[in-house]
Amino acid sequence: MENAQSPPPDWFVKALAEEPELGTTTVGGVAINHRSWGPAGAPDVVLVHGGVAHAQWWDHVAPLLIEGRRRVVALDLSGHGSSGRRTAYSIDRWAREVVDVAGGGRPVVVGHSMGGLVALRAALHWGDRLAGTIAIDCRPVDFTPEEEAANASRARTPLRVYPTREAALARFRPVPEQWALPYVRDQVAETSVRRCAGGWTWKFDPRIFSGQDFDNTTFARLSGRVLVVRAEHGISAVDTGLPSVEIPDAGHHVMLDRPLALVSVLRTVLGLWER
Repeated sequence: MENAQSPPPDWFVKALAEEPELGTTTVGGVAINHRSWGPAGAPDVVLVHGGVAHAQWWDHVAPLLIEGRRRVVALDLSGHGSSGRRTAYSIDRWAREVVDVAGGGRPVVVGHSMGGLVALRAALHWGDRLAGTIAIDCRPVDFTPEEEAANASRARTPLRVYPTREAALARFRPVPEQWALPYVRDQVAETSVRRCAGGWTWKFDPRIFSGQDFDNTTFARLSGRVLVVRAEHGISAVDTGLPSVEIPDAGHHVMLDRPLALVSVLRTVLGLWER
């Protein structure tokens, strides 16, 4: 485990030094912001964040996937990050956003957690427009009545406002909680807050909690190139019936604690599928 006072390693510093190209695509009347690295053109890889996260969770990962030839794009799903808000959200609507951001390309879509479910729905509906799908530590959704009630309550509860940026950053916690590389955690936390009336708050719309229902028959209906990347200490304990690999000693948020292992898996799979 790395010391919290240790300086960030060179690979991390160099990755963040790769300035992304910023863009916006309007989907269903809502502006969807995205960040792109690599050669100009249609994306070869589209990265989809998890629930309540945002595109900048990938800032230290995306540049490492370019390898001199790939165009890599990370988007803020509606209701997240700097993208626009909707009156209602759904996995299918988010999947449409992913496909529209891909434009005329035929990318591999990589999604984490809820973003993995979004990627799988995109593969089901628009698989002919994708070169493959990788879902990172996601699981079938089977909410109990108590969980459904909790999500409904979260969707109605306004975000907490903190008096200072520092106070907000001090409250940053990945859900579920896990250990993270300190420099990665700090980078993600610092990009997860925004100014608001009265202080600082998080970059997501609480109404997203009412839009996370998922059709679990999706797993059995998929075809083509699909891979589930499991984290040893993650949430994907249920067998989806899809091909899978596991990253040892990783928590659910693999990009926070084992980013280089995640990059290694993604590079290997992308290279194999490209051949």
